Amino acid sequence: MRKIKPFFIGFLVTLSGLWLLSDQSLFNPPYQFLPMRNVLMNYTGIIAMGVMSISMLLAVRPARFEPFFGGLDKMYRLHKWLGITGLVFSIVHWAIKESPGWLSGLGLIALPNRPKGPHAGSQQATGSSIEQFFQSLKHPAESVGEWAFYIAVVLLALALIKKFPYRYFFQTHRLMPLVYLALVFHSTFTMNFSYYSQVVGPVMAVLMMSGTVAAIIVLFRKVGVQRKVVGVIEGIERYTESSVVRVNIKIKDRWAGHEAGQFAFVNFDDKEAAHPFTISSGWKGDGHLFFLIKELGDYTKTLASQLKAGQAVTLEGPYGQFTFKSDKPRQTWVAGGIGITPFIARMHALAAEPSQQKVDLFFCVPHVDEPGFAKARADAQAAGIHLHIMAEPLDGRLDANRLCTMVPDWQDGDVWFCGPAGFGDSLSEALIKKGLRPEDFHRELFEMR
Repeated sequence: MRKIKPFFIGFLVTLSGLWLLSDQSLFNPPYQFLPMRNVLMNYTGIIAMGVMSISMLLAVRPARFEPFFGGLDKMYRLHKWLGITGLVFSIVHWAIKESPGWLSGLGLIALPNRPKGPHAGSQQATGSSIEQFFQSLKHPAESVGEWAFYIAVVLLALALIKKFPYRYFFQTHRLMPLVYLALVFHSTFTMNFSYYSQVVGPVMAVLMMSGTVAAIIVLFRKVGVQRKVVGVIEGIERYTESSVVRVNIKIKDRWAGHEAGQFAFVNFDDKEAAHPFTISSGWKGDGHLFFLIKELGDYTKTLASQLKAGQAVTLEGPYGQFTFKSDKPRQTWVAGGIGITPFIARMHALAAEPSQQKVDLFFCVPHVDEPGFAKARADAQAAGIHLHIMAEPLDGRLDANRLCTMVPDWQDGDVWFCGPAGFGDSLSEALIKKGLRPEDFHRELFEMR
């Protein structure tokens, strides 16, 4: 969050500044309604297409940008913010476009009379041959843009409705690259032509060209293709007490390896979209790994009965920066429920290659699960870390005060959290008030829509 928020704000401010440098209309009174309406239409269109272009670039999961943004989970959060911003500015853009008719209908303004006759509504092309070409396509671009706007509003609204099933969200969201390409056509030929000779025009051209390439990659389903490997399910085990399914996989292709705490997109070849799951095992170089998957939604609740040994599986990854890299003398880990998975992987790695760091792990669960607790104790003992099991019916809820009391030297290290968002928010806020630096609270943002 600490990296994506400055980028988000900085991008909006920078693009707004470039637009101001390219359009001096705001500084040239007197201000009249229709000219100012055109100025604001240009501005809202610039911002809407700018953020949509960056959002489209992030949709191809560019792993090389993970260190900069703090992981793919943060990049998807930025993707969401940009999408919402694009939706808001698109709605404002459309409202500004329609405002003369609305205000005229209410009797608040008087519009100039439109020319009549066989050439009514046409505009004589002027300027260079390139400008004339742009003017000739302006009307078709306006029509395409209007329909693309209506479709985009529906698709983005569906993406924000959490109760809309993931499988349908994935299918409908695949239409967004087509909508984006239509909006690129709209923006290219309706943007103020003078902008192309100013600083904002070339910047928008680069953004839209980059977004177009990304949209084509998504349309042809080439996202992450170089990071995909094929494997086979070796076995499935269901832990009834915790409603968790363990899926053991043997990778057939060459897997570059992963660090403890990273995740992969998993497709079980069952006509479902690939889902992101944390890799629950460390990497030993033998092609074997496993996932612990909580039965939370309609899809994950069926895995135990649907998956079979020998079934093909496709993995894409690894992704993520939740990799426990720190030069501090101690770490404090907090796992909420199924958020234990990256810590299991790290404990396996520590069992193979011990570290000098002191580690305390708080395993917080809503109910008692003795078989799960036994596995956690065995992993913690092998890794040489101090485990605190916090079962809510017996131990209550963990908060910052209890954590600081149970780990007196907590300020000598950093905190790594994986669990429910609300739990993480409250814990982070309280620890920062007690003196923890924001950059020393590490967490995954696993809500990717």
